[in-house]
Amino acid sequence: QVQLVESGGGLVQAGGSLRLSCAAPGRTFSSSVMGWFRQAPGKERDFVAAISWSGGRLVYADSVKGRFTISRNNAKSTMSLQMNSLKPDDTAVYYCAAGAQFRSTIPTAGGLYDYWGQGTQVTVSS
Repeated sequence: QVQLVESGGGLVQAGGSLRLSCAAPGRTFSSSVMGWFRQAPGKERDFVAAISWSGGRLVYADSVKGRFTISRNNAKSTMSLQMNSLKPDDTAVYYCAAGAQFRSTIPTAGGLYDYWGQGTQVTVSS
C-alpha cells in the first residue's frame, strides 16, 4: 500500500507559523490532485486545502483562507502547507492525501482521495 509521509507538525503559540510537508517515497503523484485534511479530537475529518496536478488551481476551506498556503514541487514529489497566524481552533491531526483520479478538478470530500499519510499533530496554544 502506497503511503504518504507527513512531517513538520508540532506545538506553536497562537499567532505563530508552521510548515507541513508531504512526501511519497517510491512513487510520484505529479499528475494527481493532492490535498490536506485535518481532524480535531471528537470531530469529523475536514477539508483544509488542495492543489491541482500543475499547481495552477488551489482550493481552500473558508476557515484557513488568507492564512494557509498550499504548494507542490512535482520534481521532488512533495507538497507543503504553510500555516500562518495559527489559532487554537487549528489544533488537529493533519493528513495529506492524493486523489489519483483527479488532475484539475479538485474534490473536497475525503472519500474521493485514494492515498493517505499517517498524520502529523499540530497543537496551537492560546
